[in-house]
Amino acid sequence: MKRNKKLSGSQIVYLLLTIAVMVTIFCLSAQDASRSSNTSGRFTRLFIKIFYSGYDSFSPEKKADIWGKASFIVRKLAHFSIYTALGFFASLTAGKRRLFSLKSLFVVIFGFVYAFSDEFHQSFSAGRSCEFRDMMIDTCGALTGMLISLILMNIADLAVRRHRKKA
Repeated sequence: MKRNKKLSGSQIVYLLLTIAVMVTIFCLSAQDASRSSNTSGRFTRLFIKIFYSGYDSFSPEKKADIWGKASFIVRKLAHFSIYTALGFFASLTAGKRRLFSLKSLFVVIFGFVYAFSDEFHQSFSAGRSCEFRDMMIDTCGALTGMLISLILMNIADLAVRRHRKKA
C-alpha cells in the first residue's frame, strides 16, 4: 500500500494553528512573574466574581485565602486549556487514525516534549520556575485535546458515511 506523505489543505491550516498555539505558549512563558501575575490576575478576579458573590465583604485573611486558591486554579486551568488546544490542533494535523496508533502516541509525546521545553524556557524568565507538576498538567491537556479531536473526527466520519449511504 502506497502512502501519500503530503499534507492536505486542512492539515496545513491545522499545522499553522498548532504553530500559533506554540508561539502563544512561548510568549506567555517569556513573561516575567509580575506580568504573568497581572495576566492571570484578570481571570482570577473574574473567577472570584462568578464563584464568590460576597467576596468584598470578607475579612482580609479570608480574601487572601480565596485569592490564593482561585489564582492557583486559574493558573492550572490556563496550562491545561492552552495545551488542550495544542493537542487538538496537533492531532488534527496528524490526521485520521486510531486512538492506539503511533501517530496518536507521537501527538502525546509532542505535547510532553513541548511542555518540558516550555517549562525549561519559563525558568529563564524573572521570578518564574520550572515545575514538573505543570508539565504533567500540560501533557494531560494535550492528551485531552487529542481525544477530543479523535472523537470529533470519528463523528464527522460517521456523518459522512451515513450521508453517503442515504445518497
